[in-house]
Amino acid sequence: MRGPTPFPPSDITDTWVPKEDYLSPAFAALEDERLWPKVWQIACRLEELPQKGDFVVYEIVGESIIVVRTGDGEDTVRAFYNVCPHRGTLLVEGCGHVRQFVCPFHGWRFGLDGRNVSVVARSLRSSCLTEEDTRLTPVKVGLWGGFVWINMDPDCQPLDQFLEPMASLCSRHEFEKLRFAWYRTTIVPANWKTVVEAFTEFYHVQTTHAQMLTYTQDYSISRGMGRHGWMSYEAGTGLPVGRSPRLPPKDVPDFRDHVFEYAEQFRNDLQAMQTERAYRAAQRLREELPADADPVEVTTKWFANIVEEAEKAGTGWPEGLTPEYMAESGFDWHVFPNTVFLHPAVEAVLWYRMRPNGRDPESCIFDIWSLERFPEGAAPPLVREFHPDPAAVDWPLIYRQDLENIPRVQKGMRSRGFRGARPNPVQERAIAHFHRVLRRFMEDPRADDDLPAEDRPVAPG
Repeated sequence: MRGPTPFPPSDITDTWVPKEDYLSPAFAALEDERLWPKVWQIACRLEELPQKGDFVVYEIVGESIIVVRTGDGEDTVRAFYNVCPHRGTLLVEGCGHVRQFVCPFHGWRFGLDGRNVSVVARSLRSSCLTEEDTRLTPVKVGLWGGFVWINMDPDCQPLDQFLEPMASLCSRHEFEKLRFAWYRTTIVPANWKTVVEAFTEFYHVQTTHAQMLTYTQDYSISRGMGRHGWMSYEAGTGLPVGRSPRLPPKDVPDFRDHVFEYAEQFRNDLQAMQTERAYRAAQRLREELPADADPVEVTTKWFANIVEEAEKAGTGWPEGLTPEYMAESGFDWHVFPNTVFLHPAVEAVLWYRMRPNGRDPESCIFDIWSLERFPEGAAPPLVREFHPDPAAVDWPLIYRQDLENIPRVQKGMRSRGFRGARPNPVQERAIAHFHRVLRRFMEDPRADDDLPAEDRPVAPG
């Protein structure tokens, strides 16, 4: 019988998270046992499996999972534990293409459906081998947003239910039509949750990314949404263009300047979350609007230009993205447990995935994906860059600022002077919600199936 968790959810409040969650080997071991084998997580994107026989290996805390395309349709994707049932040999590594999976140790062969098709010298042991003994062990697969999700728990909640309400609030964005613009992976010397949290709040913008305040109205709100976390800007939906109220007042007679600066900095300092089409759309404003155009006119025209450029390029534009829907779909989502995406630009989404690096509680595999809508067949070839040392890479400014901060956070948490995290109950509410959900999930994976859809923040008194 499973013993009770030593880390009850009641330890978490909207303004308190114990330091053990980030440092304790016992807590990490509990995650290894009760989180990763039972939760839905992204293994890859469908575009990484374009042909029958294409495979990707997904690794998480000692487990290795093969995801493979078994046929021509999108629903022909399956997953198996990456292990030969004979003596436990790993069958494949990385990614590639096969007609069959062949064990490199003794030559057993398996079809793309996991069925054993050959055992060398089978006649010598035919009486002690059944079909169940010799086939690959399946792992549950789900598809959403162009991603392949896996779950090792055969009794898990269905993926479409697990992703709510995020899936409904973001379905019109058509993430399945995005493709990789670039793909980078690095190893961060920090707990995976420390890395998740760095991208689950905008409170840090005013110090970490202070250069953005000249064009960003950065006051933000966050809330729990089912199991997940939702973040947006206090000013409303869409891109929060405009001078931060944290800065001294300054007369900016030409609001186009805010849009230009936003477009320039995202192009140079993020290299994501903005297509070249959107950049051109910003440049057109100088020709198409007068300098005294008001902020609503400028942002409305910019958005119209972006849609026009997209349709002209042949990428199309999602239907039904009303201002009300955009407001509810927010700016930034944390999808429990280990992925975060920012999607206000619609046609260019920045997506993160965080995983423990083996069983070290203070090391994390961090994937950064820039996804865009491209004309059919125009997406660049997929190149998976791997940079084991983030400090050795010349990152664009915004990533560099974050990747310099995160190890400082992890190192500081080891101090006797640090007793626990104290999140802001409005701007960082989603962080405390994440830790409560995590602990509940490890007690019972179905405990949060009936969570309220929204956990709205209460303004401080």
